[in-house]
Amino acid sequence: MHPLTPADPILTKIKQRLTKALSVTHLSLVDDSAHHEGHPESPGHSASHLKLCLVSPDFQHKTPLERHRLIYAALGDLMGTIIHAIHISANTPDEWAVKEEKHV
Repeated sequence: MHPLTPADPILTKIKQRLTKALSVTHLSLVDDSAHHEGHPESPGHSASHLKLCLVSPDFQHKTPLERHRLIYAALGDLMGTIIHAIHISANTPDEWAVKEEKHV
């Protein structure tokens, strides 16, 4: 598992789509593709399996399913083509602050 570099064009495209669709206050992506190499369904390229942590006030009063739908809509055609699987942590700024306090 390794973070994608800022120069990675896939990372740039994902970030652009998410920040265009949502008010993002925190975003991190981790490429977990190496752990899935050789699996029959794995596309075999980098950034096919991602872990996304996204914080946005747009998630206020939204269920986890609604939050994921917003993210999937923002990613559009990247889902199922470039991105094979994505683990999503979607929080409001208040939820994120509570999680951060617990890790200090």
